[in-house]
Amino acid sequence: MLRGTTIGLRARHEEDIPLLRTELHDDVVNGSRSGAAAWRPITPGARDPRLVVDDTNERNVPFSVVELEGGTLIGSANLWGIDNHSRNAHIGLGLFPSARGKGYGTDVVAVLCHYGFAVRGLQRLQIETLADNAAMLRSAERNGFVREGVLRSSAWVLGEFLDEVLLGLLADEWKSGRS
Repeated sequence: MLRGTTIGLRARHEEDIPLLRTELHDDVVNGSRSGAAAWRPITPGARDPRLVVDDTNERNVPFSVVELEGGTLIGSANLWGIDNHSRNAHIGLGLFPSARGKGYGTDVVAVLCHYGFAVRGLQRLQIETLADNAAMLRSAERNGFVREGVLRSSAWVLGEFLDEVLLGLLADEWKSGRS
């Protein structure tokens, strides 16, 4: 398990999947705002491709997020789109509604940065988030991410196009921010 101050990132367990589906993906609004594709219902018991881990896929590393105190599952996180040639990847995370507003997101981003830069030896991490996602923007910027641009009207969410903010962090910036 990778440990932060308040959270841990561990391998996804089969018993995590029903709770992750219920808390993160069955909610149409949350699912629409967090996914790259249109929300659609998944039949109970079906293998949900958003949640089932494919250990052979080197380009995506999913984690379950747990509170360190008690080990309660509170969300999911991943490094995705990993490019081992250019040494970059994207960060994604989703916290259960009951875990939001407690600083966990900032801790998750910090642990994903450690994993990406120290463990994987990446050069760049990137986050794309909706422009109105103040919590994710705060979590990213508290970890040293820099706003690099706005992707205007790039996300179709519940009947309207929304802007996305692109943030990036380089390995040297991360190292200097830790000292």
